[in-house]
Amino acid sequence: MDSRVSELFGGCCRPGGGPAMGGTLKARGAGGSSSCGGPKGKKKNGRNRGSKANNPPYLPPEAEDGNIEYKLKLVNPSQYRFEHLVTQMKWRLQEGRGEAVYQIGVEDNGLLVGLAEEEMRASLKTLHRMAEKVGADITVLREREVDYDSDIPRKITEVLVRKVPDNQQFLDLRVAVLGNVDSGKSTLLGVLTQGELDNGRGRARLNLFRHLHEIQSGRTSSISFEILGFNSKGEVVNYSDSRTAEEICESSSKMITFIDLAGHHKYLHTTIFGLTSYCPDCALLLVSANTGIAGTTREHLGLALALKVPFFVVVSKVDLCAKTTVERTVRQLERVLKQPGCHKVPMLVTSEDDAVTAAQQFAQSPNVSGESLDLLKVFLNILPPLTNSKEQEELMQQLTEFQVDEIYTVPEVGTVVGGTLSSGICREGDQLVVGPTDDGCFLELRVCSIQRNRSACRVLRAGQAATLALGDFDRALLRKGMVMVSPEMNPTICSVFEAEIVLLFHATTFRRGFQVTVHVGNVRQTAVVEKIHAKDKLRTGEKAVVRFRFLKHPEYLKVGAKLLFREGVTKGIGHVTDVQAIAAGETQANGF
Repeated sequence: MDSRVSELFGGCCRPGGGPAMGGTLKARGAGGSSSCGGPKGKKKNGRNRGSKANNPPYLPPEAEDGNIEYKLKLVNPSQYRFEHLVTQMKWRLQEGRGEAVYQIGVEDNGLLVGLAEEEMRASLKTLHRMAEKVGADITVLREREVDYDSDIPRKITEVLVRKVPDNQQFLDLRVAVLGNVDSGKSTLLGVLTQGELDNGRGRARLNLFRHLHEIQSGRTSSISFEILGFNSKGEVVNYSDSRTAEEICESSSKMITFIDLAGHHKYLHTTIFGLTSYCPDCALLLVSANTGIAGTTREHLGLALALKVPFFVVVSKVDLCAKTTVERTVRQLERVLKQPGCHKVPMLVTSEDDAVTAAQQFAQSPNVSGESLDLLKVFLNILPPLTNSKEQEELMQQLTEFQVDEIYTVPEVGTVVGGTLSSGICREGDQLVVGPTDDGCFLELRVCSIQRNRSACRVLRAGQAATLALGDFDRALLRKGMVMVSPEMNPTICSVFEAEIVLLFHATTFRRGFQVTVHVGNVRQTAVVEKIHAKDKLRTGEKAVVRFRFLKHPEYLKVGAKLLFREGVTKGIGHVTDVQAIAAGETQANGF
């Protein structure tokens, strides 16, 4: 990670703040708008429907891996050829974890040749037959004319193929929602998930708040979850038709789970916990058009960049501002995107065509800026998974490991824990161990039932978030930061660990004996700096290997895990390089 990211953290501590990073997608109505942060150097190519002058002659050459397939034409294939095409579609769907994009009228080297209307109609008919064969649905994303050496009008067509994997109920993406206080995060999510515009006084956000003081102040202080579904045709499925969460899950082939995080600096620890513990696939950063980059906006952007969470930016409240004010905010975002430590090029989104392009490029990390809530929905519908099927399969082959992020007591159910399955597979009735307790032990328990997105689920797979019912297991024995693992794992714990860090910001010098709050996954605890290897002190932007000691109780850590620490304006990031494992019962000797 570039140490120049520290500029993003230092800025929020100076008077006046300064610009932040991100691309921009502006959304009207409901006071919402949106944009994306991502790949370097991708320029807007102006692929608007019916436009010839701006169409590039080539796309990037087709990749053997990934979920994008180029086909010049699919006209009357033989039976042998058809079976081969079906096998090829299965491969692309597997690579995209249930989604594939077909470019019809494009050669393998990326040349935009295009097809006449009759050939295109025959090719789409063949593609539809292929999709039926594998049990998938197809949706035409866009058509555009190409300026090729022919007197006959020629077009290329982009088609989304979606099939829910056999072992899943729906495709699932987690999106963390970041932004300064009063930027409209909860309101935007309320509009997207409820299907109704806000009344201008915050009605849309009321269903997202969990505490009375949040309703009274209008400010989020905790982490809440909301879902937005899309069916196989790309149509929105939400609560607008008085659906329950279970009905939304049953009607959707793709589910977006929004993680609504706090914007006020007082609750920064909650926001960091949400980013490190819930493992979001990407982040949505909301920037208010009338205030621009203010408050914690810069810091939230810095966190997303430092933790390598792909992000896109949504500009809200554009209906409250003059056009010149909105344009000034967008220019401010563009400047920060290009500064050292971020180094991204924004892509302006002004049409549905641009939203499709932005979503497809997002896997390589783009920046987007555009207009209307409808474009935001198009972007979310096409947004691809950021891990491929091979990585997912490797995680599922490992032993079960579930992070405990939330703990509840539910009447007639008992103790319930919420969190994310980091690896392996978890089923109803599984026997696991949970820990470490304050004395370093792991306790046996049984998973009684599982729920995902408020609907019953029998099997949980790596990368999925859920709540697990534990029956009459004593809630007092549980705390956030614990893990539930397979007994075969023989988990180890530590009170002392070393990490290679970059000091993102510190007002003076970082020395031995300094205490910080450490975040590693779902672990959040105060630790003291015991030693800085090869140095006596650190300044902003410097790197070193540092030894930390937890002050309260031992934790379960893994070498290579990302680490973030903070204390006041002091912030740093790195990864765990070594843990000094201790056995159960040794905690008293280690000072706990």
